[in-house]
Amino acid sequence: MANPIHPGVRVGHVHLKVADLQRALDFYCGVLGFELTQYYGDQAAFVSAGGYHHHIGLNTWESKGGPPPPLGTTGLYHVAILYPTRAALADALQRLIAAGIPLHGASDHGVSEALYLSDPDGNGIELYCDRPETEWPRDADGGLAMITRRLDLDELLRTQEPL
Repeated sequence: MANPIHPGVRVGHVHLKVADLQRALDFYCGVLGFELTQYYGDQAAFVSAGGYHHHIGLNTWESKGGPPPPLGTTGLYHVAILYPTRAALADALQRLIAAGIPLHGASDHGVSEALYLSDPDGNGIELYCDRPETEWPRDADGGLAMITRRLDLDELLRTQEPL
């Protein structure tokens, strides 16, 4: 690549179209534990972790009462939410279990461990934590050799500790 992007660039937030703002807030704040930072009128809200202005925007501007996008169409595959520790990911799993939110999958990718689910509007959600880079699987040439194996959820829950 002749002119790569600055290495400090990060995805700052994602903004999702939802059918019901309160239902979305009940999920993102009530189940996952994000904090509401601001309502934007009565059609949008912003939520964050750790006091950031917002990690996720939610709006009904073009989607109030609308159905989820049909399968087989283009659009967002999932939003990946990075947890700082394995124990924090275990806490997220416990929150999902307590709320009766089903998982679509749970994978060990070698570089990370991930839980897959949908929000109430059918948006794909990945909750994950990274392994230290020194533990990432590598091929013979030193390149990444990511994998997909079943994640042991019972073992993950045993790592849960108070935050």
